[in-house]
Amino acid sequence: MEREDFGDIMDLRKVPIPRAPKALIRLIVPAIIVLILLFTTFYTVGPEEIGIVLRLGKYVRSTDPGLHVKLPFGVEGVTKVPIQRQLKQEFGFRTVRAGVRTEYTTRGTAGESNMLTGDLNAAVVEWVVQYRIVEPYMYLFRVRNVSNTFRDMSEAVMRRVVGDRTVNEVLTIGRQEVADNVLLQLQELCDQYETGIKVEQVVLQDVNPPDAVKPSFNEVNEAQQERERLINEAQSEYNKVIPRARGEAEQTIRQAEGYALDRVNRARGDSARFVAVFDEYLKAPEVTRKRIYLETMNEILPRVESKIIVDDDLRGILPLLNLNTSREASKE
Repeated sequence: MEREDFGDIMDLRKVPIPRAPKALIRLIVPAIIVLILLFTTFYTVGPEEIGIVLRLGKYVRSTDPGLHVKLPFGVEGVTKVPIQRQLKQEFGFRTVRAGVRTEYTTRGTAGESNMLTGDLNAAVVEWVVQYRIVEPYMYLFRVRNVSNTFRDMSEAVMRRVVGDRTVNEVLTIGRQEVADNVLLQLQELCDQYETGIKVEQVVLQDVNPPDAVKPSFNEVNEAQQERERLINEAQSEYNKVIPRARGEAEQTIRQAEGYALDRVNRARGDSARFVAVFDEYLKAPEVTRKRIYLETMNEILPRVESKIIVDDDLRGILPLLNLNTSREASKE
């Protein structure tokens, strides 16, 4: 039984294998060559990109967005650089999944986020650098591994700027100033190294004390806030009392000055009036004396209830005086 099977196998080996026709091979090979020629000759540059054409590894030209032609079969290669796209690098955290609820992780980033401030305190700084490629030739050929170099530059500049400030400045009022200084110094380094990168924005995402000292730091912050609150309350009370007292004092001074000015002016007016009357009196003493007498009597006589006018030439005036009537009237 085994010998018969072995014989069958020997018979199968003698079966002729069909071969492809030579005409078909002559069609397939040129078609493959044409396809390779087409795929290696034409290329497309996207609307946000620019094409850098290299001929045998040497820069030849730059091409704008659209359909272009190059030498086929690898003689010329194209590297597409996204010059219109805003790129970013994250420090101290990584974006796991972007969306409505973006997920982040800080695993493995402690080495780049832990920093020492100028007052020898520790801070955990997380930031984002947004940039664009403005010089594709410099970006590709001036610096080797420009992405990692730019990352190291950003971290070095941030450590230098944070190291020049206190921890309170970095955590509170100085965050925007830190971001602005990092942007300026990082751009200076990019220009110095000819990276072809323009730094658009530096954003401090989050700045916190290390987890080990967070409770103590929070207690210090609460104490400082309580102190600020008490100072503000005292300043508010001061602003209520002191200006009012100053206003009342100013009002009293102005009233006294007004009263003094009124009295002085009245005295000066009375004095000037008396001097004027005296001057007129010297000019005509009799007339002035009579006028003064008449004016005085004009003020006095209306106040007298009963009047008796006696002529100077009259000798006996007793019959004219009704003394009893006067007494009774006075008693009443």
